[in-house]
Amino acid sequence: MARGTRKVSQTQLAQELGISQALVSLVLNGRKQGINAETYERIWEHALKRGYHPKGMHLASSPTANRPNQVGFILRAPMRLHTLSHYFAHVQHGLHTALEGHGLTTSFLGSEDLLDREKLARIFGPEHSLRGVVLVGEVARPFLDELRRFERRIVAVSAKYSGLCHSVLGNEPQALDSLVQHLHGLGHRRIGWLGGNAGLGRHEMRLGSFKAAMEMSGLSLDRRYLVLLQEADRAEGGEAMHSLLVDRQRRDFPTAFASYNCLMAAGAIKTLQREGCEVPGDISVVGADAPRLQSADALTVTGAGTDPAKLGEAAARLMLGSTGEDDESFSDLMLPSQLIVGGSSGPVSGRTGQTTATRSPSHEIQK
Repeated sequence: MARGTRKVSQTQLAQELGISQALVSLVLNGRKQGINAETYERIWEHALKRGYHPKGMHLASSPTANRPNQVGFILRAPMRLHTLSHYFAHVQHGLHTALEGHGLTTSFLGSEDLLDREKLARIFGPEHSLRGVVLVGEVARPFLDELRRFERRIVAVSAKYSGLCHSVLGNEPQALDSLVQHLHGLGHRRIGWLGGNAGLGRHEMRLGSFKAAMEMSGLSLDRRYLVLLQEADRAEGGEAMHSLLVDRQRRDFPTAFASYNCLMAAGAIKTLQREGCEVPGDISVVGADAPRLQSADALTVTGAGTDPAKLGEAAARLMLGSTGEDDESFSDLMLPSQLIVGGSSGPVSGRTGQTTATRSPSHEIQK
């Protein structure tokens, strides 16, 4: 349903139904006493199909069968439902659970790069039962603009679009500051960065927060030990670490690495162990998001971030309060992060804590 259609007035509804505007106003403002049940039902059904939803419209008074009862969620490109990251799966679970408590369910609408205008028009057709959309991850601005032609009740998770929709984010500066302080307290002074999702706002926020935290501790990031990759999974965590190990014997090689997330950290740990390095005996590795449980034989990763389920719960609360009106004020929520110490970080060992001023070419790589 295009934005123009949603701005239908009570007068138009009355004309289309062949009844008085006063009767339409009474029904949509919650009046039921003295009104024919069939007429009452017909007015609500037509108003909801036409997308009419001003402030004075009381959805709690509408016939239950006609209320929008689903919140759609859309994944950022190139994510797919079958490849949904463990992190965003927890976000979706938190969203679904919170909405379920209000009699709503979630519906997967697709991935950003597979939803063109024609598909959006079909999804938001006259018979749709959606009362809003949650964007899981950062989408391109043109896609958001297109989506807003059909639906204005939008909440973005782990992305921010000031003035365009609600958003929920984790406190990235707090998370990275706690990680750097944790490593600094263990004696680490040379800390590298393994970056994923390079170019997305979420990575830029984490990297910027990491650099700021390093500076606050009197440290600086050596660009020779900065790796930037496009994905953010275990495979690229392993690839990032592998690209750096050629310089492992250098006396200025980092004693610790901070990773974009705990998935990359787990991949980096696997590579280090395969190459004969002890974690955390030789090198500590931490991740910049909330760590999840791993298999019994795997090393638990030290991480800092916001519980992803709580991001989903917060998105649900914003969605439930959204009106979709032109004068709606948007909220940008930032939820607190916490440090969870696992087995992947430890004190600097005597054989890795040395320093030198020797220089070598940068190992920053971009894919």
